[in-house]
Amino acid sequence: MPAVSKGDGMRGLAVFISDIRNCKSKEAEIKRINKELANIRSKFKGDKALDGYSKKKYVCKLLFIFLLGHDIDFGHMEAVNLLSSNKYTEKQIGYLFISVLVNSNSDLIRLINNGIKNDLASRNPTFMNLALHCIANVGSREMAEAFAADIPRILVAGDTMDSVKQSAALCLLCLNRTSPDLVPMGEWTARVVHLLNDQHLGVVTSATSLITTLAQKSPDDFKTSVSLAIARLSRIVTSASIDLQDYTYYFVAAPWLSVKLLRLLQCYPPPEDGALRGRLTECLETILNKAQEPPKSKKVQHSNAKNAVLFEAISLIIHHDSEPTLLVRACNQLGQFLQHRETNLRYLALESMCTLASSEFSHEAVKTHIETVINALKTERDVSVRQRAVDLLYAMCDRSNAKQIVAEMLSYLETADYSIREEIVWYRVIQIVINRDDVQGYAAKTVFEALQAPACHENLVKVGGYILGEFGNLIAGDSRSSPLVQFKLLHSKFHLCSVPTRALLLSSYIKFINLFPEVKAIIQEVLRSDSQLRNADVELQQRAVEYLRLSCIASTDILATVLEEMPPFPERESSILAKLKRKKGPGNLPNIDDARQEREKERSLNGSAEHSSDTAASKASLYPATNLLGPTAPPPSTGGSLLVDVFSDSLLAITPTPLDMSPATTAVSDENFSRFICKNNGVLYENQLLQIGLKSEYRQNLGRIYVFFGNKTSTQFLNFTSSLNVHTKPAEPTIDAGAQVQQILNIECISDFTDAPVLDIQFRYGGTLQNFGVKLPVMLNKFFQPTEMASQDFFQRWKQLGAPQQEVQKIFKAKHAMDTEVTKAKIIGFGTALLDGVDPNPTNFVGAGVIHTKSTQVGCLLRLEPNTQAQAGT
Repeated sequence: MPAVSKGDGMRGLAVFISDIRNCKSKEAEIKRINKELANIRSKFKGDKALDGYSKKKYVCKLLFIFLLGHDIDFGHMEAVNLLSSNKYTEKQIGYLFISVLVNSNSDLIRLINNGIKNDLASRNPTFMNLALHCIANVGSREMAEAFAADIPRILVAGDTMDSVKQSAALCLLCLNRTSPDLVPMGEWTARVVHLLNDQHLGVVTSATSLITTLAQKSPDDFKTSVSLAIARLSRIVTSASIDLQDYTYYFVAAPWLSVKLLRLLQCYPPPEDGALRGRLTECLETILNKAQEPPKSKKVQHSNAKNAVLFEAISLIIHHDSEPTLLVRACNQLGQFLQHRETNLRYLALESMCTLASSEFSHEAVKTHIETVINALKTERDVSVRQRAVDLLYAMCDRSNAKQIVAEMLSYLETADYSIREEIVWYRVIQIVINRDDVQGYAAKTVFEALQAPACHENLVKVGGYILGEFGNLIAGDSRSSPLVQFKLLHSKFHLCSVPTRALLLSSYIKFINLFPEVKAIIQEVLRSDSQLRNADVELQQRAVEYLRLSCIASTDILATVLEEMPPFPERESSILAKLKRKKGPGNLPNIDDARQEREKERSLNGSAEHSSDTAASKASLYPATNLLGPTAPPPSTGGSLLVDVFSDSLLAITPTPLDMSPATTAVSDENFSRFICKNNGVLYENQLLQIGLKSEYRQNLGRIYVFFGNKTSTQFLNFTSSLNVHTKPAEPTIDAGAQVQQILNIECISDFTDAPVLDIQFRYGGTLQNFGVKLPVMLNKFFQPTEMASQDFFQRWKQLGAPQQEVQKIFKAKHAMDTEVTKAKIIGFGTALLDGVDPNPTNFVGAGVIHTKSTQVGCLLRLEPNTQAQAGT
């Protein structure tokens, strides 16, 4: 860039700026500006033609006045005229004025475009850079339409100066962000990718930014960049700082380029070529090794550059999720940062470990830092770091540490200083408890005890109200935590809480009416009080009125439906892994091995619960033998068809078969089928393209299933169909990228059945036909209606059902430790009523219900007899 001579100092501009700074008041400043504007206006309108220097000086004054916050409504044409000057300083001021003051709708755009076109064709690198900077700064669609085809040609031309190539690459990047449809690379793609081999690292840095953005939109077009990026990265990480002296920053070789190359590689899956993959692994190992070396400088700039490359390398390792050694090393490296004195490093370490916790290879390594994370939650001063600590505890939570994490979070809510209690903590506690059956009873007991303290923080009241409203029944058997005691304990905190917390407590009260009918009258009196029905807050008043009316007019069945237990939260997935799935597309994801599937099942938020050795026996009085779903009836069912193992991950007795589909030609998924035996909501099926969620409701012999199809990709699904041999409302034929559509299935139980229907799904993704089936979790127990019975009635009917076809018994080995509260919840979820105090043996579980079909009602009695000592049942 040419140097500015002393004659270009524009003394008049300096004097004007000095006058403005010396103004004692706002009025004096406005008076001086108005005087100058009048002078400039007269000069522009005068008969005497102004020379380039004078135009530049006056345009600079107008620009300064505009930057002070005053409107400028003239001088634009003079700025445009400066573009035709052959002097750099005059042309620079003209472009600067246009970039700041001219909008995309200006009438001068055509004249400006002509000036830019002349400079781009001049082959003068200084003028070309000014023109490219102006295009990028204005970034209007008109400019994109005028120059989008010319800039790639300038970028890849062999005689283009390196500085112009850098400007061209960044200008094209800006245009792609504002008008991506006008920047088709086409024939230029291969030559742009080849810029990664350029000898000038500035060109490589700019080109990498451009290629990364374009690869995110069209990964297949730029996949050849992977090998070039790895080769360039390898040369950088293995070079000494003196080899790249012009691009070494505090003893770190080309840190910005390294970060950009690592981000580019995150647009693609791991290389399939073994040699290329090995070279990339060596690069990542080298980066991890350098992180362990003593620092070469005590300056903060050195550590910042070094850590920037390290964290981006760890992001790539997490993205690929294929090298166990690298993942564990990355986790150990991040663990060292958890207690670093720099707050930013602790934050980034926690954030990265959240994503590492989702990998099968590094999950156990992340769990080893649980004590450090809990300590950070208790002692960290920065609220954002504490929030990341909560996120990490949530991510590492599984069956082995759920109780510890819930206990620590509840303890934190109870005892921590008021200024460090965040909304996110109580929210995470709720997420963990809702999604893990094995900690619900423990959580209910813990919050009940915590709420007995004279002074409780409001977040603890929120957690207590939510958990007791959902799972208070799990501790209601103890007289010390009876329903009435629970309600009085919660209500004693009501007047101390804010409006949002009071609203939550009112919802807990109506849940109590459903869980504990014996406290209905007391709760209705609270809702009926003037302090609720005539509350000044409209939200509290509306809740009180609606809940009171609901409790008065709704039947027990309607209350049970409206106030049923909240469904589990959707399974949390790393955003990096989700992005990887989208970019890999169909057919490119490696198959997940059995070990990973088992871990995902274990850590799934919607997974089935676990129990110890049990014996289950069921009796029924009638077994018709026709199919639920149509004329293609299966062989007659036997009594054993009603007995299923609801305490394991596999379905023992019900063995559904496809309906109206050929298993030889269409794959049928039943991976999550058994999880729905004792629940009605959740994710039924998920792959890298599609997620299918269910929400079901049943009344006697009728059912309705809401099926939600979610497009997880960035591409539309076309010709989408989902067919089933029942009455359905068809799904939308097109599912937009990232969108979700709903289909409603109406089901009627004609008679008892064993075969589950299969939903046949077809759609086109990227021109490829996708066709597969998913078993719908429609089991006979979905048509149960719970029935309350006294002990005498139960055993009298049990003895009456003695025929071979009316009784079945199964002994099964326990897979997990026994949990009484979870067992009760499973029996209730199965559809029967849990009868307390009926069986003489208090360790046994007893249930009763009626199966409703179109023409028949079938009574069913159930006894579950655990044998914890022998780990078997009889």
